[in-house]
Amino acid sequence: MTLAIPNEQTITVEWFNRCFERCGIDATVSGFDAERVGTGQIGKCIRYTLRYESAAKDAPTSLVGKFPSDDESSRATGVALQNFLKEVRFYQQLQSRLSIRTPRCYYAEITGEGPEFFLLLEDLAPALQGDQLKGCDAEAAEAALTQLVGLHGPSWCDSSLAQLPWLYDTTSRPATATLDLYRAQLPGFVDRYGPALADDECRIIQQLGEVDHSPLVANGLPEVFSLIHVDYRLDNLLFHAKTGTTEVTAVDWQSITLGSPLNDVAYFIGAGLLPADRAPVEERLVRSYYDALCASGVDGYVWPDCWQAYRYGAFAGFAVTVVASMIVERTARGDQMFTTMAQRHARHALDLGADEFLRA
Repeated sequence: MTLAIPNEQTITVEWFNRCFERCGIDATVSGFDAERVGTGQIGKCIRYTLRYESAAKDAPTSLVGKFPSDDESSRATGVALQNFLKEVRFYQQLQSRLSIRTPRCYYAEITGEGPEFFLLLEDLAPALQGDQLKGCDAEAAEAALTQLVGLHGPSWCDSSLAQLPWLYDTTSRPATATLDLYRAQLPGFVDRYGPALADDECRIIQQLGEVDHSPLVANGLPEVFSLIHVDYRLDNLLFHAKTGTTEVTAVDWQSITLGSPLNDVAYFIGAGLLPADRAPVEERLVRSYYDALCASGVDGYVWPDCWQAYRYGAFAGFAVTVVASMIVERTARGDQMFTTMAQRHARHALDLGADEFLRA
């Protein structure tokens, strides 16, 4: 059944009923309420609380719809970086083959590469969105890293994934594409956020863009690779405490690609824990992830290689922070978030001695 992509103005009771019919949900929607939720930079999310004329027990009481941002520059960024396309394709083609916890998808469609797209997803309330500014404790971090195994393990060194052009395209994207973009945005970033950074933090952020052997250069797939989220941080995770355990669900799949799995691990730990809280638990957290990865069936990956990849992955957050901060709609919370991320990622790399990779 063909079902047109709606926008906020054209989504109707009839549209929901046709969507439910297509999904095999026995329910008749009679009305709904809509409210904005989340803090997305490129997309915006609306919670739809549904009213029914009749409904089976499994009919959802509410759903979350994701649309492109109202901001023109953010929409253009979403198209240029294929963010909209990647997220739709993730739910269409990859979600079912992974064990990482993600929201059920009821609808995922896009016109071309966007910006017209729409996702209709399970509403995970009362789960709470993580707070990038506040950070998290070691227990929440370990739960989040355990979920990452459900992304990395099932896709570990699966070369067939490189055949998906929307996911990983080396033919039209030069090896220095990320470094070039980083260099282009770096002066504006330093001008805007540099005054809030310590001297050594600002220096290492600049140094990453100065060296031609930068970790941002992608000369094909690394020897060890998997699907990676790229933006696996607290704002993109939902936490739900149940019977003494913390359940984590990952959202915002608009940057998914192939790369070093430890980039996701380093990015999350570097951005999600305050430096003083990170130091005492860091190696234990990475080791816990490694043990879970091996238990999932990954063979031949030794701990020293994992730790070295983790240290190298400390730079993963630099590119996201510098580039995203300069090409999406600027907001007060965005400025706080990008300043915090820059401080934490830079301090993380310095604490790990990762600046040695820039001197080679």
